[in-house]
Amino acid sequence: MNARIEDYAVIGDEQTAALVGTDGSIDWLCLPRFDSGACFARLLGDEDHGHWRIAPRGAGTCTRRGYRSDTLVLDTEWDTPEGTVRVTDLMPQREHAPDVVRIVEGVSGRVTVRSTLRLRFDYGSVMPWMRRSDGHRVAVAGPDAVWLRTEPAVRTWGEDFGTHSEFTVAEGERVAFVLTWHPSHEPRPKLVDPFRALSGSVRDWRRWAARCRYRGPYRDLVVRSLITLKALTFAPTGGIVAAATTSLPEELGGVRNWDYRYCWLRDSTLTLGALLAAGYHAEAEAWRDWLLRAVAGDPADLQIMYGLGGERRLPEWELPWLPGFGDSAPVRVGNGAVDQLQLDVYGEVMDSLFLARETGLSTRPHMWSLQVALMKFLESAWRQPDEGLWEVRGGRRHFVHSKVMVWAAADRAVRTLETYPELQGDLDAWRRMRDEVHEEVCAKGFDTKRNTFTQYYGSRELDAALLLIPQVGFLPADDPRVVGTIDAIRADLDHGGFVRRYDTDAVGVDGMPGGEGAFLACSFWLAQALHRIGRADEARQLFERLAGLANDVGLLAEEYDPDLGCQLGNYPQAFSHIALVNTALTLFGGEEAG
Repeated sequence: MNARIEDYAVIGDEQTAALVGTDGSIDWLCLPRFDSGACFARLLGDEDHGHWRIAPRGAGTCTRRGYRSDTLVLDTEWDTPEGTVRVTDLMPQREHAPDVVRIVEGVSGRVTVRSTLRLRFDYGSVMPWMRRSDGHRVAVAGPDAVWLRTEPAVRTWGEDFGTHSEFTVAEGERVAFVLTWHPSHEPRPKLVDPFRALSGSVRDWRRWAARCRYRGPYRDLVVRSLITLKALTFAPTGGIVAAATTSLPEELGGVRNWDYRYCWLRDSTLTLGALLAAGYHAEAEAWRDWLLRAVAGDPADLQIMYGLGGERRLPEWELPWLPGFGDSAPVRVGNGAVDQLQLDVYGEVMDSLFLARETGLSTRPHMWSLQVALMKFLESAWRQPDEGLWEVRGGRRHFVHSKVMVWAAADRAVRTLETYPELQGDLDAWRRMRDEVHEEVCAKGFDTKRNTFTQYYGSRELDAALLLIPQVGFLPADDPRVVGTIDAIRADLDHGGFVRRYDTDAVGVDGMPGGEGAFLACSFWLAQALHRIGRADEARQLFERLAGLANDVGLLAEEYDPDLGCQLGNYPQAFSHIALVNTALTLFGGEEAG
């Protein structure tokens, strides 16, 4: 595959998402949910693993493309010797069944357009039986059924295990394709009007985007990030997936390929803060409620991630028939890190619920009792080593960031009781715990010779998550230890002017071969940290460089490789877009657009 990750745009219906390439091909789509098996998996293989391309006959990469302003509706255009044609892609909000709508429109001249559809269920491993029914095409295999129809009707035929169409559009003419999935044991769903779906989607997205109350610089990029977060939301539950994909590599040709189609607790506070600050209280409340449902139960069983509905079992396995993006194997489904102990998630949950209460989100009757249970568990468990924020597979350690977030959990519990004395809790015990954790971290997690906090107790390695120390309030931004940590991270974890998470070459810590790119969220954190210590010009310069990494439609993956000049990791990445929004709010939140 010659495509780059940033060659893709995303469309979605808040229950799943599709990636559309610059060549007009949908190369990734899981139906009916983000975490379902893919029916188009060319992204991780080749054409025989499923894709759907609509483009002028013989054409390659498009001439231009872009989202209609403040929407998730994508327009892709080709200029050809015969004229110009546009393909508009969207997934309308579903009533029952998911639909992919692709509208071909003649802009000028007369252009011959070709559609090639290869459906392959279960991540490219199952070829369906395709037949005609009621003038439409229907593909069936096991539990999956997909219908293809056009308006107006155009001729389709089968060839090379695919379904093909070829037709000509003149200026002003439109032909719509609609792909609809449903369980194969159920009757065909109600037909969607593709042209009405287009106008309705544009209207609904623009109404939603208009609610954004940020008016500072880079507003278009902030709104695009918020739309992307909305697209990564599983509307029925309010959960937000980390990305729409699995196994896009953190190193081309490497093995660091993970499934990100789940909901991480590490994102909770930052997500909640971004939504609330931008004015999206309903979405913030839905995310908070998902969080409460997901973590309910024995505090000892708290997981670092959950499924879209709060599912706990996310077993990891490999798909050997897929060679991987850029031959980056293995391709994985599920995520074995679900079984790790990460003490920082207790801090994330406590901080999120504290923020929700302080910002006026409606409370839930069981919210505080859940927080008390988490704190009772953490009172003894915090002394254990863990796998840390980055889910290392090299064994447990006393990671400093994890302990800082334990401190944050105790601090939020104390501050809640101080503000709401009618609530029940062991205030004195939590104050003692807060002080003890703080003292231990400063004694065991700080390198006095280099004036920096370290990745774990007694180590020399650094961790970009330490940039969050002033943000969570562990130390003030002007504390010399904070400034020293920022400078050390900037020097030691630099990668082409951006920031790596940690040193992947450190013996035994990571537990995985190979390396990775610069981590975009961490680079945004550095910009925020620089701003907090008074280096506003440096913070803005870094933010501008990071904003420049977004592709032509404003999307970011997890990482960036400065040497190859390309994005890496799963895509589009919620963590990167959350960090972009929060950094813009930190740097420019008090400014008006110029």
